[in-house]
Amino acid sequence: MTVVKSSLPEPERRITGDALQGTLVDLLALSLIGKQAHWNIVGPRFRSIHLQLDEVVTAARGFSDTVAERAAALGVPPDGRPETIASSLPFQDPKDGWLQDTEVVQLLVDALGTAIGRLRERIEATEKADPVTQDLLIGITAELEKQRWMFEAENAQRAN
Repeated sequence: MTVVKSSLPEPERRITGDALQGTLVDLLALSLIGKQAHWNIVGPRFRSIHLQLDEVVTAARGFSDTVAERAAALGVPPDGRPETIASSLPFQDPKDGWLQDTEVVQLLVDALGTAIGRLRERIEATEKADPVTQDLLIGITAELEKQRWMFEAENAQRAN
């Protein structure tokens, strides 16, 4: 079997590979949480949040492919197996059954916040190890921050 050789020295490859693998798991988990909520949301804001969940899922799935391909290009085999995601799940699982629209909004605000915090740590870790990967992570973070802002605005109270 031919193994893909990394263009990075081993210590940098390890740091970068860990950052990419963690991000892959987070994005795949985020897409699963988003779809579960998408299928089970109920409440007066059903339609708008239902559609917004699709945006999050589409972004997470697209980014997960980009992240996995970046890892593979660096000689790090990506691991997106269900057992890997389940054993590393950094987010709160949605409860079973129907989810009130307000619960879904808070679930996504929390999950996106966790993902963003973890991405920011990886951005710092890859600064010297691999600026190309760092740039990729910065772009993902920007989109997830936008999505979090949109969900957070759903529950915002107007200041008097």
